[in-house]
Amino acid sequence: MSRKKHISISATTGKEKIMKRRAVIENVAAIGLVLVCVSLALPFASAFSPLYMQIGKWVMAAGAIVVIGARLVKVDDPDESSRLRRLRRMEAWAGIAFAAATFFWFWNENRLGPAAGPLAVINDTIMFALAGAIIQIVASWMIVWRQKKEAKGKSIDEKK
Repeated sequence: MSRKKHISISATTGKEKIMKRRAVIENVAAIGLVLVCVSLALPFASAFSPLYMQIGKWVMAAGAIVVIGARLVKVDDPDESSRLRRLRRMEAWAGIAFAAATFFWFWNENRLGPAAGPLAVINDTIMFALAGAIIQIVASWMIVWRQKKEAKGKSIDEKK
């Protein structure tokens, strides 16, 4: 009997560790997303200053790396369904879209030069950043929806 209590306590501790790790990783990912947002606003702060373009592309690169790094850390609970695990992996694709946006910013700036203007340089960057944002939003909503659905299903099973 004491062994069962010990197992349940250690299982609870394991879930608590996963939840704490998940909270930290979500905060790190949020910092990366803020960096991406700030980087997209920088070129428009002073429309014809090449300095803001230079700073913006490096901030975008840092944000993309932070988002990808945060999303690659495993925060899955072993008791979660495979759908939730897939949705969490889908969030990593948002970071990859941000990395593609960063690539196009560097590439277009080298190809067009600093005198091309911010819209010409970050045209593809905006497109991929929006794709990453849509992936992030949809995945986040789907994760919350799926967790509520699974929790509701578990509570119905416990009542029976």
